[in-house]
Amino acid sequence: MATVGLLPLYISLYDEKVPYLRPRLERFYSDLAGMLELRGLKVLRSPFCRVEREFAEAIGRFEAEGAQALVTVHMAYSPSLESSGPLARTELPIVVLDVTETHGFGSGQDPSEIEYSHGIHGVMDMCSLLRRNGKRFAIAAGHPAHSDVIDRAVGYVRAAVAASSLGGSKVGSIGGPFEGMGDFAVSDGEMLGRFGVTVIHAGSAGIGGLLSSVTDAEIDSEMGRDLKEYRAVGAIPPGTHRESLRNDLAVRRWLEAEGLSAFSVNFLKVGPETGLTTMPFLEACKAMARGVGYAGEGDVLTASFVGALSAGFGEVSFVEVFCPDWKGGTLLLSHMGEVNASLTARRPELLEKPFVFGDGRNPVGIGGCLKGGEAAFVNVCKGAGGFRLVISPVTMAEEDGDGYVGLIRGWMRPCKPVGRFLEDLSQAGATHHSALAYGARTDSLRFFGELLGLEVVEI
Repeated sequence: MATVGLLPLYISLYDEKVPYLRPRLERFYSDLAGMLELRGLKVLRSPFCRVEREFAEAIGRFEAEGAQALVTVHMAYSPSLESSGPLARTELPIVVLDVTETHGFGSGQDPSEIEYSHGIHGVMDMCSLLRRNGKRFAIAAGHPAHSDVIDRAVGYVRAAVAASSLGGSKVGSIGGPFEGMGDFAVSDGEMLGRFGVTVIHAGSAGIGGLLSSVTDAEIDSEMGRDLKEYRAVGAIPPGTHRESLRNDLAVRRWLEAEGLSAFSVNFLKVGPETGLTTMPFLEACKAMARGVGYAGEGDVLTASFVGALSAGFGEVSFVEVFCPDWKGGTLLLSHMGEVNASLTARRPELLEKPFVFGDGRNPVGIGGCLKGGEAAFVNVCKGAGGFRLVISPVTMAEEDGDGYVGLIRGWMRPCKPVGRFLEDLSQAGATHHSALAYGARTDSLRFFGELLGLEVVEI
């Protein structure tokens, strides 16, 4: 659950001259906090802030209590120089909620409502100073009951949480990058220097040692959960399932021991070089369902961003564009065996997967069709001038009883014709590894990219 500090801006002059305004405005502040809480945020509250000392104390308290973002709301006009210093000093991302209680201000409105609904020029004053001080912020303006302003503000908060989760995180690499794939190739030094992400490489001895530490009782328990939560497709030899789970659980122990927020596995290196005896498909799927980032083929860049987006937006999966459905106007998303197990339309299909790459045995994995709904297609790539974020709104088609049982699949409808979309992706430099974020809006993702200093390209 994301935690925000809801900062109410006010002016001491009104307490001196028009004290009757306060009670109604305080109720409105409480209502706004409740609206944010109904959308899944933990909201830290504050008395109205009027002078610099009060702003500094409130922001300091929010920071101490674990706020991940600061949401400002003008309860009336508030002189910007009272708040600009504390706002400039805080490292919390700032989301400006520009709202009023009164819905209409036509000629028939009671003019006394102006007293309760004129914070907008205080917003303009404050935002002008934020820009002058070089502070990035997002702003959502509208009426809380007659627009999507609260949802947009929450989206910006989730973007801020996602961005802040990247710095200081650790991503694991099993087997290093797939040789010859250059689009997502980024050095460990770049990951640390540019994004603050440390790459942890798994050695064969470490994974091998963890394999031997997995107990039969742990495997029995995990197997029981698999058979309950997934629907078996075809015969699954118990020995194959057990060996697959031994590898999966060893990888899980490594993730936990190293404190990793994301990881990637190069399937060609399954064998003595990594210590794995099977490709840990199941753990990749389960880890994404737990909010751990993942990408295939040793792609630590995309894996890290899948983890960060998961921290903010929740329903995120690693995806690849596999095949164009020119006729139907969609793109088939697929991969060998990795998908967020919580995002399939129906119970995932459990099956033995033939494995002809590397030295590994056949693993047990899942298949399934990604659920339908509105989502965002997200890609992080490196261009000649630095890193960029490519984003686009998409719609995932509902499952229709397709004949791809046992495979990872999902049909994505872009916001423009398939051919134009593919052209724009490649013109933007997008890699062939991406993230799919359900419920994420492109305006939120633009703020995410801006907070990370990325060039944002929206398709």
